[in-house]
Amino acid sequence: MSSYGQTLFNANLRRYYSFYTGGFIAFVVFVGILEMFGVPNKILGYIFLFATILLYAGIGFMSKTADVSEYYVAGRRVPAVFNGMATGSDWMSAASFIGMAGTLYLNGYDGLAFIMGWTGGYVLVALLLAPYLRKFGQFTIPDFLGARYGGHAPRLIGVFAAVLVSFVYVVAQIYGVGLIASRFTGLEFAVGVFVGLAGILVCSFLGGMKAVTWTQVAQYIILIVAYMIPVVWLSLLHTGTPIPQITAYTTVLPKVTALEQEFNDKASPKGAAEESVRAIFRERAAAADDRLMGLDTGGAAFLAAEKKKLDDKATELKMSATYEPKAIEAADKLVRDFPTDPAKAREQWSKDKAGASARAANVKAHAEAFAGKDETARDIAKRNFLALVFCLMVGTAALPHILMRFYTTPSVREARRSVFWSLFFIFLLYFTAPALAILVKFEIYGNLVGSSFAALPAWVSNWAAVDKTLMSIADINRDGIVQLAEIVIGGDLIVLATPEIAGLPYVISGLVAAGGLAAALSTADGLLLTIANALSHDVYYKIIDPNAPTTRRLVVSKALLLVVAVIAAYVTSLKPGDILFLVGAAFSLAGSAFFPALVLGVFWKRANQLGAILGMTLGLGVCMYYMYQTYPFFGINAAPWWDINPIAAGIFGIPAGLFGVIFGTLISPAPGQEVQDLVDHVRYPNLKDDLTTKTA
Repeated sequence: MSSYGQTLFNANLRRYYSFYTGGFIAFVVFVGILEMFGVPNKILGYIFLFATILLYAGIGFMSKTADVSEYYVAGRRVPAVFNGMATGSDWMSAASFIGMAGTLYLNGYDGLAFIMGWTGGYVLVALLLAPYLRKFGQFTIPDFLGARYGGHAPRLIGVFAAVLVSFVYVVAQIYGVGLIASRFTGLEFAVGVFVGLAGILVCSFLGGMKAVTWTQVAQYIILIVAYMIPVVWLSLLHTGTPIPQITAYTTVLPKVTALEQEFNDKASPKGAAEESVRAIFRERAAAADDRLMGLDTGGAAFLAAEKKKLDDKATELKMSATYEPKAIEAADKLVRDFPTDPAKAREQWSKDKAGASARAANVKAHAEAFAGKDETARDIAKRNFLALVFCLMVGTAALPHILMRFYTTPSVREARRSVFWSLFFIFLLYFTAPALAILVKFEIYGNLVGSSFAALPAWVSNWAAVDKTLMSIADINRDGIVQLAEIVIGGDLIVLATPEIAGLPYVISGLVAAGGLAAALSTADGLLLTIANALSHDVYYKIIDPNAPTTRRLVVSKALLLVVAVIAAYVTSLKPGDILFLVGAAFSLAGSAFFPALVLGVFWKRANQLGAILGMTLGLGVCMYYMYQTYPFFGINAAPWWDINPIAAGIFGIPAGLFGVIFGTLISPAPGQEVQDLVDHVRYPNLKDDLTTKTA
């Protein structure tokens, strides 16, 4: 495309998206009017869900293409600002939109590891990879590995790693879609997953990267507007100032700290009430511990005796003169849920002990690093904090679906500018998430705690109906008043429930749901496209049938897209983990598999095929092995190495990958001159390549 043509294209884009933004605001106002006229909330939820999916489908339909360059890299003509918005949307997944503020709400200072790691990772992208990969051109990350290291082996290992990383990541996005759909439409979680899946597919099926790019720009506009409105409202409500990024820290955080101290002071009324609940949880933790000790000594006989005690209690309640249906129902449930074998009993009672112990502890200080821990626990927490920051930074610089975005810009210079705009658009949300966590925590501490169980706000029962692990309140000490220790709130709830917590109209809840849906769909689109493109381009076209015509290549890609999407939806329905863990795991896997081979491939001419094969295999293998051994979902529960959590498994995989590349390279011959010339071409600036918009 000529310089004039690119300028005209950019001007048209600005005009189209200006109209789009105005139209979306008008749509929100229209739904707000419907709410004023008494349209039921469930109907409004369906309107938001299906209207936004239809909008993305429309963009996908208008972007349909049969051109290979358009399908794989959007024709390499996406301007830096728009590519920055698309990258920001691709990046701000369900984890960032839904899970980030929730993690900060639950963990306070310790949750900053995610913000520091993910933001710092873009510095590595800008310095080490983005411009060099754009100068290389081509379509995928395995493309680079195949050309740089030669042979099919590095390409195939790259394909396997890209599919694995993207699959783990996409499961988290589809989980977010199912969560939103089930809450705001009343659909069952599994049904919501497949409804959301339809929305994901219509965006990417027809137009590939071209459709995904322009859809992601539209999705960014929705998600950032949806994220900002509730937090600005809460800031106005509590501080009178619409700048939450400042007032949350200067005005609200000191109030949260004062409430935390009051909850922990047994001499104060609130502290005494909290202590009465904590004492009950300490008793429950001790009872679970006693059961575990009995299981160690008595085995199956102890298990049978414990079950008989519950049976006898249920019978006694039924024979009692003061017949209490609720008490009998609870006793019967305990009998039904009682574990049937020692292994299951150990798992359940260990979980019961850990949960009760956590709720018996003092309130954790939000602004204090590694609060409420002894010296040993603080050392472990620091170790995990730094390990997680490292894994997220390196993983960010190695995510295939993010690196692919820099293939879509017109030139190397635009790729560099695109990284800047990506950071800016991501910064808008990341700078706001900690403020949102503080404002919601103050709302919970100041208004929900101390209220009557007889007058709980509607949002509590609404979210409890979706998932008890997300929202649960029980009157543990039977005083009729809500204490903080009686509240269970999942991190994935915080952002989605903020409008209801703040007392905003339902239309804002629908808007936030649309924003969360946009975040999940945009990332899922990019991830599914990465998987399908890696399999169709790098395996089918580059290895199986290099003479395949364009139409067949695109048909294969679309068929694979559909198959992978259905498999991912099925795995999601099993709920293999919370959103933030799945996303964090993807970063550890990506960093371990790709980062050493990509960076050394750019900056070390000597790096060769054997080094890449050993590095990627060893790095990914170590990371996967550690996760498999230590993540509870797999049921092995091996002792962690140096107490590192499985989410940060990359702390072992990345050095292993680096060692593998270096060792394999040094014990085998240097690559040929052609490969070294490729490194020179990628590494060193060329004025013509950098200034023109000529496609690679």
